[in-house]
Amino acid sequence: MVMDEHGLAEAEFHTMGFNPYFHSADLVEEKMRESVEATSMAKEISKVYFYGAGSSSEPLCAVIKEGLERIFVHADVHVGHDLDGAAYSTYSGEPAITCIIGTGSNSCFFDGEVTSEKVPALAYILGDEASGSWFGKRLLALHLYHKLDPVVQADFNATFGFSKDDIVNRVYQEPNANVFLASFMTFLGRHQEVAQVISLLEEGFQSFVDVHVKCYENYKEVPVHFVGSVAYHFQNVLRHVCEREGIIVGKIIKRPIDGLAAYHVKYILND
Repeated sequence: MVMDEHGLAEAEFHTMGFNPYFHSADLVEEKMRESVEATSMAKEISKVYFYGAGSSSEPLCAVIKEGLERIFVHADVHVGHDLDGAAYSTYSGEPAITCIIGTGSNSCFFDGEVTSEKVPALAYILGDEASGSWFGKRLLALHLYHKLDPVVQADFNATFGFSKDDIVNRVYQEPNANVFLASFMTFLGRHQEVAQVISLLEEGFQSFVDVHVKCYENYKEVPVHFVGSVAYHFQNVLRHVCEREGIIVGKIIKRPIDGLAAYHVKYILND
């Protein structure tokens, strides 16, 4: 989102997400140059705020920053972690736990000034509980083990037609396996009334709560916000799991940009 000096939205454009674990400064520059909207106004931009997965240390942030600085040549570029962005986007003036459940998953506590984590994000191989990649892995395993609900199995075969070798190659040989795995959430959404799928969703969200919410001692005392497409589209099951754990559900938003822009206008740009 592009805002003027008064904090009013002027334009909005979209690119792929950038993660310094998987993407170089050259790729960031390349993909940004593909955006006509971004390049057409790049020289007029004075400040850039980027929040993304993997941008958790200075060396990692520097990768993304270098790529963006090649495009926004006159801008002061700030790169931060996606947890910071999520916390800012849901902030309503009180301390809270903010969770990300999208392609990946994570959580933090934000007291209004500092974000802090209790447990690390272990990415899609070791962690990412309840994320799109987590559910994608389990869906594919059920499919390959011939344990999917018959109706879901028939639709899977008709929709994708993947062989076992196709799946193994996409997961183990090709880049961005996490994105491939998460791409099956739309398919799961078509069958979210099926008992097996409901059980799978409950299992995933329970695992997330056990690891990423209950690690905070005050998790029953402060609001718990959720950001991300998986949390948003499957919020009925998420709310059910939180309710039985005594969790106060705050905001559940699909995309953080609107709240993030409002936070910057109120707390950063006008300081």
